[in-house]
Amino acid sequence: MRCVLLTHSNHLYSDPKQVEKMQPYPPLGTIVAAAVLRADGIAAHLFDATFESSESAFRAAIARVKPDLVAVCEDDFNFLSKMCLTRNRELAFRWARISRDEGIACVAHGSDATDRACAYLDAGFDGVLIGELEQSLLEIAQGRCRSEINGLLWRDENGTLRNRPRAPLPDLDLLPAPAWDLLDMEAYRAAWKERHGYFSLNLVSSRGCPYRCNWCAKPIYGNRYRARSAKSVAAEMLHLKRKYSPDQVWFADDIFALSARWTRDFACEVERLGAAIPFKMQSRCDLMARETVAALRRTGCEEVWMGAESGSQRVLDRMEKDLAVEQIYAARDNLRRHGIRACFFLQLGYAGETWDDIEATIRMVRETSPDDVGISVSYPLPETKFHQIVSSRMGAKANWDHSADLSMMFHGAFSTEFYRAVADALHVEVRGGDRFAAWSHVEQLRLEAVA
Repeated sequence: MRCVLLTHSNHLYSDPKQVEKMQPYPPLGTIVAAAVLRADGIAAHLFDATFESSESAFRAAIARVKPDLVAVCEDDFNFLSKMCLTRNRELAFRWARISRDEGIACVAHGSDATDRACAYLDAGFDGVLIGELEQSLLEIAQGRCRSEINGLLWRDENGTLRNRPRAPLPDLDLLPAPAWDLLDMEAYRAAWKERHGYFSLNLVSSRGCPYRCNWCAKPIYGNRYRARSAKSVAAEMLHLKRKYSPDQVWFADDIFALSARWTRDFACEVERLGAAIPFKMQSRCDLMARETVAALRRTGCEEVWMGAESGSQRVLDRMEKDLAVEQIYAARDNLRRHGIRACFFLQLGYAGETWDDIEATIRMVRETSPDDVGISVSYPLPETKFHQIVSSRMGAKANWDHSADLSMMFHGAFSTEFYRAVADALHVEVRGGDRFAAWSHVEQLRLEAVA
């Protein structure tokens, strides 16, 4: 029997914004992979880097477990992993160096490893897993010949080799339940309780997104969307409710409840099992203008985060968002009627955005009064149409250092300082504060830019 030590590089305390928020979620993708290994009789252990990232602790875990393989498996369901932050990359490289020092083979998986596979090999990884994780990792742990493992990128003495792509799993219900027991659940509970007074856990019901917003990077799942059965998701919800008693669940899907039929089936299963837990989720504005919002409310939905992005139809069209501004307003009204918090993701600085477009976003926020907003600036990631559009205007910086970086990585209409000021002012609009001071600062920076 082989032994695998799984880890990740999303260390909470390397990201000041996440320390301020203090909303740590377990590495769900990593413990799903661990469960798949276990189901095949392979010993799977976890070094959870969420709270601990010291070299001594990682070396101690290696000494205790004595693994044949170290797998740095980024969580494909965590937006921080999808942001390809340099601090996460640096920690992954540290895990590779330590593993090599100990004479242990190591592989990497995740959005950043996919985008920068050669850099990961240069850092000491023996291979990078491209595409869906579980089956490729299982075959490596089984000792299959490297050249036979689909989805593996590796190097021999002649150079870098990329094997055939890994086909996505046809049925997500075939996956075992996540290996929740590998976690120090009380550490997560304590962090949430101390800061917020309640405890939240994460679940996922689907993989991928079928929409084609041209700035959205999809290095793992592409445009393919697959959902677990409503019955299996409700059953896992019930298990978490009985085993860990969370006060809330965060559905980490890119899009939760895409199908109206699935949503109705899910509501029926949750009610049948008595599995309801208050939950928050991500979706699209057009989906949240539907009648199925009533079914979501019955199952415990309290908060929905939607990619509104902009109040300017011109910008939404340039993004190929396939969304009308009117649908943002309709979703807000529909969620309000059902007593569900409506929260917007907003994106500033898209190519071609003008001050008039920004004013349209400000107006939309004031008129809809969302319950919260999350604000970013347009972030060109590899293999996106947006990256192709702005690549000639990009500088040396290709990734944000941490999630609050908000650096403009291409030459746009305004500076990074300006967009950060607009983001701060929009937060004041929604969360309260000195609006006059916030917008005065924005106006000062705007006038300086056009002077």
